Amino acid sequence: MRQRPLTQRGRHGQTGFGSEARKIAVAAMILAGALSGGAAARPAPAPPPAPSGDVSRIVAIVNGSVVTGADIDNRARLFALSTNLPMTRDVLDRLTPQVIRQLIDERLRLQESQRRKIAVTDKQVAEAIESIEKDNSMTPGALRQRLEGQGVAMATLIDQVRTQIAWSRVLREQIGSEGRLTPQRVDAQEAAIKAQTGKPEYHVSEIFIPYDDPSHEDEARRFADTVIQQLRRGAPFAVVAAQFSQSQTALQGGDLGWVQPNQVDPEVARVIAEMPAGAVSNPIHVAGGFAIVSLREKRIIGNDPATLIKLASISLPFDAALDPAHPTDQQMKQLDHAKKLQASVHGCDQLQALAGGSTNPPQIIRLENVNPPKLRDMLANLPDGKASEPLVAPTGITVVMPCARETKNLGMPSKAEIANQLVSQRIELASRQLLRDLHRRAAIEIRNPGV
Repeated sequence: MRQRPLTQRGRHGQTGFGSEARKIAVAAMILAGALSGGAAARPAPAPPPAPSGDVSRIVAIVNGSVVTGADIDNRARLFALSTNLPMTRDVLDRLTPQVIRQLIDERLRLQESQRRKIAVTDKQVAEAIESIEKDNSMTPGALRQRLEGQGVAMATLIDQVRTQIAWSRVLREQIGSEGRLTPQRVDAQEAAIKAQTGKPEYHVSEIFIPYDDPSHEDEARRFADTVIQQLRRGAPFAVVAAQFSQSQTALQGGDLGWVQPNQVDPEVARVIAEMPAGAVSNPIHVAGGFAIVSLREKRIIGNDPATLIKLASISLPFDAALDPAHPTDQQMKQLDHAKKLQASVHGCDQLQALAGGSTNPPQIIRLENVNPPKLRDMLANLPDGKASEPLVAPTGITVVMPCARETKNLGMPSKAEIANQLVSQRIELASRQLLRDLHRRAAIEIRNPGV
């Protein structure tokens, strides 16, 4: 059996048709951890290994479209870079089988979008790349430099972004009028949720690693073990899910949202009931493959008090990676600018008007979910309308300001959230069914899986 997700989506899942920015969120997640580097500069990476074998060799043919050794090598390097796997020949070779399967699926998705005459323009892809750079406080062109410095062709990311945008549009077309919900359907789902008040539910993220032939089971398990090892060493779950999960939830970094035990595979339900928050599971055998789950939170349905903060921020990028012992003149100027903003700006409107840098639209965050704890404590104690101290990272400086806050019970979803979850179920089902049909009809030849 091919590709069965853990659930039909959690109540508060974010899969949907939304904006183009959402459709390229995967690419941003793929690179966020690797490019921002956290609060301290990371040591200079070792030179990447040379490609293995003949990179021009044809590895697979998908309906006449070839997958070469270069395609495999570049995607494996992108995955290793974004999850902080060591960029060694052994690691890249171990990633090869899963990379081949992922690229075959991407070829099928892209071919279907082309068959439907769904075009993604170079401008749209370029805007997506610019958004990734902005989200990571990078100067224009820095992303290309970072990838190519580790032996990853920029075309690898471009192709991935193009396919993500195109497949989202295919699903929009595939669902068509079925994406519209009646008020009666939403009301019925709301009543069903209220009937569960007082029972536990779990905020879960998933990575689904499929295998379509029993002979591939051991290979899929070995890859799952590699992924889990990196997750437990600190690789961001959302980044890994965005790269390699074969469920549609990969578009949200694997986020299932809040789920109840009867909404997931029975073995998954048993595991998450015993897990502490923040833990990552061992491989869980489910129909069609292996699941890796991370338990983010537990709560009782109907009782989830939360502090919501409307947060404004500005980004002041550096012109080069920060060396704390030898900052450049430009970096010192950015720091001075950030300190002046902290001292002189009062109120979010003034921050947006006077920032003079990369101004980010205010967003609503949940205080309880902010990490690390020191940042959460800072926001809890920072008065509304007051700018924070400069938050320095290797790629730039961020200044944040709470605009307003409120405490509310999130234990019951709104009708809009319920409607979004129901549409998400249909999208997930459509994606699985369509990809399964594409595989059934496709002419796929794998020539050299050991490249």
